[in-house]
Amino acid sequence: MADQKRPYRKQRRAELEEATRLRITESAVELHGTLGPSRTSLSAIAAHAGVRRSTLYRHFVDEAALFTACTAHWMAANPVPDLARWAAITDPDERLREALAELYPHYRRTERMMTNILRDEQAMPIVAQLFAGFRQYMAAASEILMTGRRVRGAARARVLAATGHALAFTTWKSLAAEQGLDDAQAADLMCRLVGASSSPPKSGTDRPQTRTGRQRV
Repeated sequence: MADQKRPYRKQRRAELEEATRLRITESAVELHGTLGPSRTSLSAIAAHAGVRRSTLYRHFVDEAALFTACTAHWMAANPVPDLARWAAITDPDERLREALAELYPHYRRTERMMTNILRDEQAMPIVAQLFAGFRQYMAAASEILMTGRRVRGAARARVLAATGHALAFTTWKSLAAEQGLDDAQAADLMCRLVGASSSPPKSGTDRPQTRTGRQRV
């Protein structure tokens, strides 16, 4: 009879351990989203999860291990838009509009976490390391959105800059969270900016520059 109970007890113990690990991870996500990584101590995470620091370290050997689990958990709950779906859209203008229509609501849902991560990215190497994946995603997104844009030279540089600006979280936050536009209005404004950036500037700023920065005439 005792032999029959042993596998059950082991299974039950494993389930409790997994539940504890999840509770610690969720506590880290919650505090990183409200206070930010740089303002969240491991002691605070343990207290929020209702466990001892020794229990936290039994599940996560160091801060990097906990941050990695926290990031994976948060990303699974807040997946970024699918780049392959954007790439399948042939027309560049339509592609950009669809991209922003998906990206801006994502930013709205994740505003607190994104704000804290961007604030702490320079201060905490582990945050910069884990956030590098999102930076790579944004670079790939910009490349996809530039596909089919028939612009060269200075015009291409302007369109690329405008596209990168449109994709940035800080752009969304300025237009929507601070200036009060809804996501559709913000996206429409950025689509207009990208479209206008392909036209030659009236001031003649496309002229070659001298080494001193003055335009050649």
